[in-house]
Amino acid sequence: MRFRPCIDIHNGKVKQIVGSTLRDGAEPVTNFESPLPPSHFAGIYRRDRLDGGHVIMLGRGNEAAAVDALKAFPGGLQAGGGITPENAALFLDAGASHVIVTSYLFRAGALQWNHLAEMERAVGKSRLVLDLSCRKRGDGAYAICTDQWQKETGVVLSRQLFDRLGDHCDEFLIHAAHVEGMRRGIDRKLVGLLGECAAGPVTYAGGVRSIDDLESVAAAGGERVDVTVGSALDLFGGELEYRKVVEWFEKRTGIRSEGE
Repeated sequence: MRFRPCIDIHNGKVKQIVGSTLRDGAEPVTNFESPLPPSHFAGIYRRDRLDGGHVIMLGRGNEAAAVDALKAFPGGLQAGGGITPENAALFLDAGASHVIVTSYLFRAGALQWNHLAEMERAVGKSRLVLDLSCRKRGDGAYAICTDQWQKETGVVLSRQLFDRLGDHCDEFLIHAAHVEGMRRGIDRKLVGLLGECAAGPVTYAGGVRSIDDLESVAAAGGERVDVTVGSALDLFGGELEYRKVVEWFEKRTGIRSEGE
C-alpha cells in the first residue's frame, strides 16, 4: 500500500472540488483553490519521493498547467483528464510516467475495445492507467462514470472486468465519485472490492479525512490498494497534516523522504 499524491487542476488553477458537482457550463463546489502553481506541489512530492501521483485536468484548457507540474517532477507523476491517442505524447514528453484514460474508452455508455486498442498502441501497456471512476447505484453495484463523472455508463466494476482490462494497462485508478471531495470517510465496500478484484496496482480516491481512514483503506483493501488524499490535506486547506500522512506511510514502506 502506497500514498499517491494528487494535483487537481481546474481552469488552470490547483483546486480541490466536490467531484459530484462537476457540470458543463457550471462552477463546481470548490473546497480549495491555491494561488501557487502546480509545479509547487509537484516539487513537494519530488522532495518527499512520492512518485506515482496523479495530475488530473478537470475540463479543457488545463494542459499548460499540467505540463508545469510534470516538468517539475519528471517521471514521478501521471497525467489524466481528456487524454486521447492524439494528445498523449504531449504529456509523456513533458515527463509523465503514464497517462490516465477514461472517457475516451466509452461511447453511448459502453466500453469501446477498439478505442482501448488505439490507446495501447499509442502509448504502450506499460504507460497506460485506466481510470474506472464510479458511482454507487441503488442496487449496490458501482457503475463507471465518464465525462467529468457526469455520465453513468452501463459498465459496472467486477473481477471479470478487471481481469480483461488488466491485460491492456499497467495500473488502475478509481475515484469514488459519490464521496469524492466530501471528507465524510471512505467507501469501505468499494475498497474491499478493489482489493479482491484488481490483480495489478490500483489506487483508490474519495473521502479520506484522517489517519484512521488510511488504516481503514489498508484493512479493507488487504494492503493491496494504494490511496490518494485530496481535500482533507492541509496542503489543500484541510485539517489532515500532510507531514503526518507522509510519516505514516514512511513507517509502512521504510522509504524516507527528504523533507524536514
